[in-house]
Amino acid sequence: MRFFPPSSSVHQKPVILSGVRRSGRRRRICGCFSVETHKKERSGARSLTRVPQVSLLRPGLTGIFAAFAFGLLVPHHAFAQHFDGAKAYEYAREFAAIGPRWPTGPGHVKAEDFLRSHFQRAHDQLEEDTFTADTPIGPVPMCNFIVRFPGTKPGVIVLGTHYETNYPLRNINFVGANDGASTTGLLMAIADSLRAQSAQAPGKKLAGYSVWLVFFDGEEAIEHWSASDSTYGSRHLAAKWGRDGALNQIKAFLLADMIGDKDLDIQRETHSTAWLVDLVAQAAKKFGYQHYFFQQEMEVEDDHLPFVERGVPSIDIIDLDYGPNNSYHHTAQDTMDKISAHSLMIDGDVFLESIRLIDQR
Repeated sequence: MRFFPPSSSVHQKPVILSGVRRSGRRRRICGCFSVETHKKERSGARSLTRVPQVSLLRPGLTGIFAAFAFGLLVPHHAFAQHFDGAKAYEYAREFAAIGPRWPTGPGHVKAEDFLRSHFQRAHDQLEEDTFTADTPIGPVPMCNFIVRFPGTKPGVIVLGTHYETNYPLRNINFVGANDGASTTGLLMAIADSLRAQSAQAPGKKLAGYSVWLVFFDGEEAIEHWSASDSTYGSRHLAAKWGRDGALNQIKAFLLADMIGDKDLDIQRETHSTAWLVDLVAQAAKKFGYQHYFFQQEMEVEDDHLPFVERGVPSIDIIDLDYGPNNSYHHTAQDTMDKISAHSLMIDGDVFLESIRLIDQR
C-alpha cells in the first residue's frame, strides 16, 4: 500500500508500506507522517511530558514554595491518578498463558472458563451469549461474554474486544498476546475500576450511563476474511440486540483491538463515528497522550462494523502498526514481550476518560 505525505513542502520520498490484511481485512493508510517520522515525533513528545526531579529546583525552596515552583514546571496531567496498566498487563499475561484460543480447540474452552470464573468470583452481572456460527468448516459453537455495570442514567456505553485467536494459525503456537489477550486484560482491569466505583456509589450504581463490557468470540476468519466469514460474535450480538431493543439504549460503542503494543500508534479508523473520534482525541489530550492517537488514517473491518451499520455511534481504537513493517501481526512473534503495561495504562486512562465525557453529553 502506498503512502504519500499530503504536503509538497515535506521533502522525502513516498513510503511504500506492504499491504496488510487481518485475515483479509483491508487496510488503507493516508496519514500525514511516514511511520518513521511519526515514531520520532512521538518519541520526542513523550520526553517532554516527563515529571522533573525535585533536584531541578533551586536549593532552599521548601514547603509551599517548592510545591508552587514544582507546579509551575509540571503539566497538570502529570498529577492525575492513572489507570492500573500493570494489572491489565498481568491479566493479559495470564490469559495469553492459556495458549492458542482458536474456536473448537481446547484453548478456547480454557479461555471461556477463565473469563467465566473471573467474573463469577467478582460477583459481577455476567451473561454468556452462546450461539452456533455457520462457518466454512461447519457449525461452530461460540460464546460472547457480557459484563454489566448499572448506572443512574438511562442508556448504555459498550466497551468491546475479541478474545479468541486465529483458526488458520492454530498450528504455529499463535498466542495472540497483543491480538486478543492485551485488550482482554485491559477490559478486565477496567472492570476492576468500574466495580470499585460502583461499590462506593449510592445504590451501588455508576454515576452516569450503564457500562457493558463485551468479550466477543469469532472476530477472526475461520478460512478467509469476508463479510460472512468474520466478526461472528459481534454480528450475532448486534442482530440480537437489534431484535430485543437493547441496541436503542447504546449511546456509544468503543472497540479495543491490538492496543497493547509497546510502540503505541493508534490510527484514526475511517468507518468510526466522527464525534466519537473527536471525543476520544479530547480524552487523550487531557493526559498529554495525543501523539499516540490518530496521526494516521486507515480503513479497518472489525467488530464495530455490525454496530456502525445499525446506526450505533462506534469507534475502533486499534493499532495496526505492530512490529517492523507490521511483522508481528498474525505470527508466533505476537508474544507478551511485545506489549507493555505503559501502553495499557494509556489505553485505560483514555477509555475511562471517554466514558466520563460521554456521560456529560
